[in-house]
Amino acid sequence: MEAKPYLQQISLKREAVPSFEAYPFHVPAVKNLPVMKFHPDVTFIVGENGSGKSTLIEAIALHMGFGIEGGSKSVQTKTHQNASVLFEYLNSSKSYRKPSDYFFLRAESYYNVATYLEELDKEEKANHGKGDYVKDNYGVSSLHECSHGESFMATLTHRLSGNGLYIFDEPEAALSPARQLAALSAIHELVQANSQFIIATHSPILLAYPNALIYQLDEEGIHKVSYEETEHFRLTQYFLNNHQEMTRTLMGDPLNLS
Repeated sequence: MEAKPYLQQISLKREAVPSFEAYPFHVPAVKNLPVMKFHPDVTFIVGENGSGKSTLIEAIALHMGFGIEGGSKSVQTKTHQNASVLFEYLNSSKSYRKPSDYFFLRAESYYNVATYLEELDKEEKANHGKGDYVKDNYGVSSLHECSHGESFMATLTHRLSGNGLYIFDEPEAALSPARQLAALSAIHELVQANSQFIIATHSPILLAYPNALIYQLDEEGIHKVSYEETEHFRLTQYFLNNHQEMTRTLMGDPLNLS
């Protein structure tokens, strides 16, 4: 029997939902949430802004015991109270074998997690004369003295150790296209080291991971799509092939490009 996927599937406790007219249950992707199965390697969740992508990925992470702002399960820092209650209404099925590593990488609150970790190091140095958690686990002396993208890559290439369940919310937010390619390679190395990823993203580069399972969220709910069927692929491809025409259309030819 295969150990992966560590998280096999989730579903909604429909009978327990107080109202499908209230947030977040009125969001089509939540209201029509099927039994959502996960790929042993990489599962992507995609959709337009407001489709419920981040709401769903947050709920999965909280259901699995992560803190709302991300990090490992031991990081429970919280600078706001705006988590939805969706995680309380999820059922899940898991592997008989637990992962040995966990991480929730959330782009919008990664700064807060980095601050929390560096404050722990300062306390350790003040109380015990040493505090090298960040350097030992992330490969850098300070996550705040790196660029945002370098901090993300330090997490991918140093902090994540394999045999892990990794949940990412828009990791491309701080990454250049070249760094997204590097991230794709790092994700593959971790998959080969028996890791499972669940990633909400807008990146057509990350979405190109071979054989990944892709869930599209839209006004109808959730359905599986191929890479080439995603709007991210189709729109990016069309723009690159027709960029002059599109910029003229969008901008009214302000630079007299014709």
